[in-house]
Amino acid sequence: MEVRRTAPVKLVVPDERRDDLHESARQFLHCANRAAEFCWSDNSYTECVTANTTTRAALYDELRDETDLTANLVQEAIRRAVHAVTGCVERWKQGKRVSQPVFTSWSMLYDKRSATFYRTKVSLSTVNGRVECDFELPSDSPTPYEQYVLSEAFEFRASTLQYDAIDDEFYFHITTRKYDSEGDDGEDAEVSADTGYQTVLGIDLGVNSLAVASTGRFWQGDDYDHWCREFEKRRREMQQRGTQAAHNALLRLGKREEAWRKQYIHTVANELVTEAVEHDCDVIAFEDLTNIRERLLQAKWHHIWAFRRLYEYVSYKAPERSVSVEQVEPNHTSQRCSRTDCGFTHDGNRHGEHFECQKCGYEVNADYNAAKNIGTRYARKRQHRLRSSPTSGDGDAPVNVRITGGTVNGKSYQPIAGD
Repeated sequence: MEVRRTAPVKLVVPDERRDDLHESARQFLHCANRAAEFCWSDNSYTECVTANTTTRAALYDELRDETDLTANLVQEAIRRAVHAVTGCVERWKQGKRVSQPVFTSWSMLYDKRSATFYRTKVSLSTVNGRVECDFELPSDSPTPYEQYVLSEAFEFRASTLQYDAIDDEFYFHITTRKYDSEGDDGEDAEVSADTGYQTVLGIDLGVNSLAVASTGRFWQGDDYDHWCREFEKRRREMQQRGTQAAHNALLRLGKREEAWRKQYIHTVANELVTEAVEHDCDVIAFEDLTNIRERLLQAKWHHIWAFRRLYEYVSYKAPERSVSVEQVEPNHTSQRCSRTDCGFTHDGNRHGEHFECQKCGYEVNADYNAAKNIGTRYARKRQHRLRSSPTSGDGDAPVNVRITGGTVNGKSYQPIAGD
């Protein structure tokens, strides 16, 4: 595996967004220090926590609630702390003097989801949405930006954003890597989404069914909705009393509800990842959750919360079992017929939870139909990317969508409107 780190790239940050980056860094350091405190023990190095999965499971939800950071930035902060503690443990074993890592210098780690590259700029996640920054590229870099960041042969990895207080400038240290024939076997290695044969599990998110897989498995939302209504009913009752005791009970109820909802979504996320593993899927494909509130007008706040948390939980659980997670554009996946020999798209195909194609007559649950279309859309996008890549050969690497009773090759589907 070849790893390249470019020379620092100066970013031109809009003046009105500089404070967003500074606040993001402050909260990032808070997460990293909280994680280091959790991992560290002064008693013995054997009591220190050096597993990223253990630390993430213990702190992720708390840190998401304590900060305005995106899920990926919280995970990178945890990863930084675990890496630092692991290094201290290794030195401790060698008899060297060590102490708990403390993070004070201005810096943040970005992964390929929280940083999106374009030819002349980068889009970075912050506590207040994304900010687009232009590049001031060095002319004499030993690892040219164009060769390693824009190349199809290299994949963007977690890189570091730093701030120079003296010059009042932001710099981005970009790291890319190229997979060799043997791949990467590190603990936190991510699955390459662009090499070899793949099978994808499509996932549709909805109100009546919290999640539906292209294999035909449903995670119904009835139980989740029932308990959310029960908690809401109890809150109203306590608010009507207006006493201090009722207020204290209301605070306790809020904590119980929050813990219950998180545990519920964790369980669904675990089952969803297991579904992918048991069906030999390499990729789990979700619809892009951007503007999902506008697309699902009947969804309540706890539905939107569940959708976003489910995607976040699956995004860090799946790679631990060698499954990658992707998102695709959601447009028309609910109106398109998922039959391999049809693909007819029309608003009249869907009637609530029922789907009936006006062209071929195919009838099926609407959410299951959408889940198959989501898997298909990822398969077609990936095959298009492989065909257009100069390093991908003939671009015919198969991508199968896992469905009930088998698989369907993405190449046999008709294009989805909007592709």
